[in-house]
Amino acid sequence: MTDPVLTETKGPVLTIRLNRPEKKNAISLAIYEAMTAALNRAAEDPAVRVVVIRGGEDFSAGNDIADFLAAGGESGLAPILGFLDALSGFPKPVVAGVRGAAIGIGTTLLLHCDVVLAAASTRFQLPFVQLGLVPEAASSLLLPAAAGRLRASWWLLTGEGFDAEAALAAGLITKLLPDEALDAELDGAAARLAALPPAAVRQTKALLRAPLQAAVREAMTREVEAFGAQLKSAEAREAFTAFLEKRKPDFSRLD
Repeated sequence: MTDPVLTETKGPVLTIRLNRPEKKNAISLAIYEAMTAALNRAAEDPAVRVVVIRGGEDFSAGNDIADFLAAGGESGLAPILGFLDALSGFPKPVVAGVRGAAIGIGTTLLLHCDVVLAAASTRFQLPFVQLGLVPEAASSLLLPAAAGRLRASWWLLTGEGFDAEAALAAGLITKLLPDEALDAELDGAAARLAALPPAAVRQTKALLRAPLQAAVREAMTREVEAFGAQLKSAEAREAFTAFLEKRKPDFSRLD
C-alpha cells in the first residue's frame, strides 16, 4: 500500500502531501495523526521555516465517513482535534495549494493557513448540516469574519458548493491560478517565505493571529460540544446511513 501522507523536506520547506487519490484524499483518522505528527516535528525543528500542504488532482474530499464511524463516531474526534490544535497554533507560515475537491475539512483547514493558492478547477463545499452535523475548525467564527455573515450562513446552512472565483471574492484564498501553474507558484511562494528573516516572520504571524486566538479556541470548544451532541442525533444517523447506502437522506419525519 502507498502511504496516504507523504512528507518531504527540501532545505527549509517541509511539504505534507495527501496521497490517497483513489478516495479523493478523504482524510482518515490515521491521516490526521500523521499530519499532526509532521506539524509538531516541524514546529520544533529550527531548520524548517515553512510548511506546505498539498494534494493531487483533488485536495481533499473531507472526512472519511466510513473510517470515522468505524472508530466509534464521537471517540474518533480526538485525532481531528489534535490536528486542528497543531495547525491553528502552528508558529511558522503554512502555505496550502488546492485543486479539485476541497470539501468539509478540506475547506475549513484553509482558514488556518497563511497563504492559500487555488487552481481554477477547485470546488469548495461545506456539507456539515447535510450530514446532520455542525461546522468545525472554528469555521463558525472564521468564515463569517472572512466572507461576511450572509455568505457564510448560506454556505454553511445549505452546503451549496462554490468555485475558486467565489472563494477569492470572499477572501478565502490568496490567489487564483490556472491548474497547470499551481505547483510552480506554490513552490515559489514557499521559497519566498523561507528566504525571509525567520524570527520576524514568526513574530508577525503571531501578531496577526493574536486578536482572534482566544476566540478561535472558544469557537472550537463550542463546535466540538455541538458536534458531539449531533453525532448522537437521529439526523446524523439518517445522514450517515443514507451516505453508506448511497441514497438520499430523508429528514421529513425528524423534528
